Amino acid sequence: MANHPSALKRVRQSEKRRTRNRAVASTVRTAIKKLTTAISDEASEPIKNHLPGAISTLDRAGSKGVIPKKRASRKISRLTKSANAALAAASAPSS
Repeated sequence: MANHPSALKRVRQSEKRRTRNRAVASTVRTAIKKLTTAISDEASEPIKNHLPGAISTLDRAGSKGVIPKKRASRKISRLTKSANAALAAASAPSS
């Protein structure tokens, strides 16, 4: 265990950040899972409901540094692309 006051403070800070980062990362995973489930079910209303929340959650995690900003941007792009494809498939007239 650390003995110097600055090292003790660093331990307290890192513990606080670790718990905050774990909570944000868990929220990100949940939002992505809800959206991907809605996309695989091809139901348009859940997709429209979950997409803005997932985008917001990923943006927030990227800006806080929980995940890298470019990873958040890439995930947003890919999720939006697949959501739009699922919405187009759901709204297309079935023959």
